[in-house]
Amino acid sequence: MTTAWRQLKPVLRPFLDAQPRALWLGALLAVLTVLMGMALLGVSGWFITAASLAGLNAATAVVFDVFTPSAGIRMLALGRTASRYAERLVTHDATFGVLAALRVRLFRGWAQPEAARALLAQPSRLLFRLTADIDALESLYLRLLVPALAALGAALLAGVVVGFMHVGVGLALGLWLVVCGWGLAMVIARHALRPAVLRGHAIEALRARTVDLVAGQTDLVMAGRIDAQCDALASADARLARADLALNRLETAAGFGYGAAGTVSLVGMLLAVGWLVGEGVIGAPGAALALLLALTAIEPFAALRRGALDAGRTWLAVKRLGPRMAVADGTVPSSSEVAIPFALRLQDVSARYDGSPANVLTHLSFAIATGERVALIGPSGAGKSTLLAMATGEMTPIAGTIARQPACLLTQRTELFHDSLRDNLRLADPSADDARLWSALDDAGLGDEVRALSAGLDTTLGEGGLGLSGGQSRRLALARLFLRNTLLWVLDEPTEALDTATAHDVLRCLSSHVAGKSLLIATHLRREAELADRLVCLREGCVVADLKRGTDAFDAALHALRPD
Repeated sequence: MTTAWRQLKPVLRPFLDAQPRALWLGALLAVLTVLMGMALLGVSGWFITAASLAGLNAATAVVFDVFTPSAGIRMLALGRTASRYAERLVTHDATFGVLAALRVRLFRGWAQPEAARALLAQPSRLLFRLTADIDALESLYLRLLVPALAALGAALLAGVVVGFMHVGVGLALGLWLVVCGWGLAMVIARHALRPAVLRGHAIEALRARTVDLVAGQTDLVMAGRIDAQCDALASADARLARADLALNRLETAAGFGYGAAGTVSLVGMLLAVGWLVGEGVIGAPGAALALLLALTAIEPFAALRRGALDAGRTWLAVKRLGPRMAVADGTVPSSSEVAIPFALRLQDVSARYDGSPANVLTHLSFAIATGERVALIGPSGAGKSTLLAMATGEMTPIAGTIARQPACLLTQRTELFHDSLRDNLRLADPSADDARLWSALDDAGLGDEVRALSAGLDTTLGEGGLGLSGGQSRRLALARLFLRNTLLWVLDEPTEALDTATAHDVLRCLSSHVAGKSLLIATHLRREAELADRLVCLREGCVVADLKRGTDAFDAALHALRPD
């Protein structure tokens, strides 16, 4: 139990803290709706029975008050409809708001060093956490907490009303409803746990393998693995079908269980009111009221059936999301973005990748002054990309400290999305108006080409920027860099794979806008290193040379780099 609460707490606390008033109001409205429904049926039964008995005698028929009960019935009918509508509106709106807040919280839990690397390694898994796992948490409130409270309210109402007729019968009825109703839900949840967990894993595997098949079908065909991938997809689908079948059977058994519980409740109450009528404790109208309350009191407990069947999926989501929610609460990055006289400063930094016994960087100290341009050079595997990851906060050191100004990274790969040109640009600055977007495109040398498009900024790009050439994609990324208001630009071989003319034009646009910025660029190319005031040579994770422009060593190192 302690372990279960420890796993549930990181998810349950932000869930309840997001919109506590709305969540409590929705739960109270759900309880009120159930109570008004029970009261409506009970009072109606009492009124019909009492009116029928009164009508048997002319004297009682004249004095019988039909107006007050009928007014009460109309009030309960209207009130139940209103409360039902309000309950659905409030609970679902609150739930959607909570789930949105949890997604933000989960993003923050992911927004840690090495997050991008983890996303690239497991995109389908993280997407599944953000969508299906977060959505599974709605059952925690809508199908478990709210129905449980509503069912408890129904048991209390039935027990109290019958208790006024006979204390023992009322107490027995209330206890039977709670023990039987909640007990059945717990038994269902226990038996549904394994197939629900298997179903969650099967859906995740099915989605991931489907995406792999669709996105990588060419590579799979070339490698001769297309049939194996189809077999793996069929295997995941078969596991999903078996889990669904087990849950469907359990749902049928649960329906039978609650139906049997309702029948037992009704038979027991029929025997009890028969005895009470025979003893003269209550009359026929009171007997009708008690029977109808017992009949309807089990229905709110039956509503727990869906939540109990989903409990396994919900619990799996809790176990998956809990650690990341806890990270969102307590993690403090080891690097910091602060106002410092340097754009970037690393002091005695060592870094190592997970699973690797050797350091990539070893006791490295390095600084870039504000407004300075520095190029990192050195052979592949020297640690250049790792140092860039440190500079942008994408990786944390195992030793040493890092202080940096806010940075913006431009890599060899341009990340573009199936969206309009305008919205692809606004990833850098969501508040940018069209005038600023056009200015950035002109500065990147892409403005005239976009104006020539029939839809202009509204032109829709395909996935990955389909519809643009490699040079146009790089210029679009450059325009996003210009829109990003940061003082430190970090570039990772920004013109690699571009033709010479396009590469020089991109570097010309970049050079004309780098004034006032600090620049850190990792490169093998002479044309890119020519932007720098300093050349810092890395070898085996250590700085082996730090060369300033105007020295013979700088010129020699620049000349040794790969030409166009």
